[in-house]
Amino acid sequence: MNGIHRELDIEEYFSYLLKQYEKLVYSICYRTCGNPFDAQDLTQDTFLAVYKHLGTFDRQYERAWICRIASNKAIDYMKSRKRLEECREDAFFTEVVDPGDGPEDACIQNETKELILSVCDQLKSPYREVAYEHFYMEKPMSEIAKEQGTNLKTVQTRVYRARAQIRKLLENSA
Repeated sequence: MNGIHRELDIEEYFSYLLKQYEKLVYSICYRTCGNPFDAQDLTQDTFLAVYKHLGTFDRQYERAWICRIASNKAIDYMKSRKRLEECREDAFFTEVVDPGDGPEDACIQNETKELILSVCDQLKSPYREVAYEHFYMEKPMSEIAKEQGTNLKTVQTRVYRARAQIRKLLENSA
């Protein structure tokens, strides 16, 4: 155990842990789920859990502790994803017919669409166009890539970055 870590306050220690282990946690999550976007989300979930429990952690064996949290998060994610896939494929489940939107739902949808459009308009190009197509027009990324004559990975990256920018905009406006 390093005595220096004992002297750092929780915020400084968390910053140290984030800088020290972020790439390792990402690689654990990526190896487990195989998707860079999910791995990024799982990395954030891991460090959120680390931060929440930092006050009770005795600061010993930090690498093992963080790696265990990351692997548990990734395994739980894969189990839940597998369970969702099994539910979709199960022949015993029947689809529920949507009776249609009531006036309250229609109003909420309209307000949501207006908010999405407003936030998409605040983004810079090329993220504005991709966000508009994906989030507002609800087009799949493969269709956007085909329409724009762009590589699918490029569209995925732009959607991912647009989502992060939108999240920041919404957090700042709240």
